[in-house]
Amino acid sequence: MDILQILSNTAAQILSPTTIGFALAAIGLAIHFGFAGLLNMGVAGFMAVGAYGFAISVLTFGLPWWVGVLIGIVGSVVFALILGIPTLRLRGDYLAVVTIAAAEVVRLFFLTTAFRPVTGSADGLSGFHTEFRASNPLPPFSGNVGFGPWSYTRDQWWVIMIGVATVLVVLLFVWSIMRSPWGRVIKGIREDEDAVRALGKNVFSFKMQALIVGGVIIALGGIVTALGTNVNPNVYVTSQSFYIWTALLLGGAATIFGPVLGAVLFWVVRALLSNLLPALVNIGVLPFLSGEQSQMLVFVLIGLALMLLVIFRPQGILGNRKELTFVK
Repeated sequence: MDILQILSNTAAQILSPTTIGFALAAIGLAIHFGFAGLLNMGVAGFMAVGAYGFAISVLTFGLPWWVGVLIGIVGSVVFALILGIPTLRLRGDYLAVVTIAAAEVVRLFFLTTAFRPVTGSADGLSGFHTEFRASNPLPPFSGNVGFGPWSYTRDQWWVIMIGVATVLVVLLFVWSIMRSPWGRVIKGIREDEDAVRALGKNVFSFKMQALIVGGVIIALGGIVTALGTNVNPNVYVTSQSFYIWTALLLGGAATIFGPVLGAVLFWVVRALLSNLLPALVNIGVLPFLSGEQSQMLVFVLIGLALMLLVIFRPQGILGNRKELTFVK
């Protein structure tokens, strides 16, 4: 068992586009749930809309990559409006069920063969990175450049730079709006929306605004993830939403930096288990498991960790227990 290789593969996840995309999605979910109290279980749907909006714009219509990003954002706003207008008057579990269903409808829409020339159906979309990579300002170099486990190609560094910059801008934006009067109203709705309504605030309008703002950030997470890989409908399944929820709860739902910390820890732990458990099977430490079963055990352990997290520390690592309405 090569411990150094396992640790290297694990550390490499810290700067991967998937981790960065999950961090953005978790920040958006923090606005929905942590600050506004919206129980959105359809996070994968917003990621899918952002990723497909970007990929289709570039690949099918030949638009510049930055225009594709804007279209992905617009698509997330439209999706938030379609989702929010009939559902934001629902509370708690009812909203959760509706958002799960909405995300699954989006996934099946992209999966259907009726629009295969545009969406790629089950094969997904690829080849939409060309112009984005051509805009890379880094000087040309061959092979990987970096240090230790953080050694990447020129194209990978470009994605990481864009992703990290996006995370920093979004963190600054969320920090600013949550210190503003708008943020205080949103937190008030989370605590007691009837009291906020009694003060003359349009609760529905503020909820819709929170849904749109968080949805745009989640869509950006889907776009950043797509920049590092292909777009496939089988990625945006319900379990993806649960993984993002795990990252959010791990770091702290009603915090600014908690979602980023949670996303990094989630992918580091998942990478560690995905490399460690098969290695333990190979050397006979876990003789009752096969290599495939060891990979399934990773998800079992993640699910168990989420249960224990909600029971014993629902506020997360950086969170404050008083900020969460469901633990009062």
